[in-house]
Amino acid sequence: MATTTPTPAATGAGAGADERIAEDRERIDELDRRIIRLVRERMEVSARIQQARIGAGGRRVNLSREMEILTRYRERLGRPGTSLAMTLLELCRGRV
Repeated sequence: MATTTPTPAATGAGAGADERIAEDRERIDELDRRIIRLVRERMEVSARIQQARIGAGGRRVNLSREMEILTRYRERLGRPGTSLAMTLLELCRGRV
């Protein structure tokens, strides 16, 4: 007859971890809500800039400015930061 060792969750030892995980997930959900609000705000500001630039006879997209943004994200977040910045730029100005 084989014996089994109780799992931490079965003995109550995992309850603290489960509680911590639930709290941290709530925190992540709140951070995601804030990030989404900020991205939407960024989209609105970007649209105003594009409208002003076009209204003044300029181009909708300023590639040198976009390169600055890509560099900033890459320097602060590493290579994945570049992908994040590209996604933000696409959300804010559309596909080029």
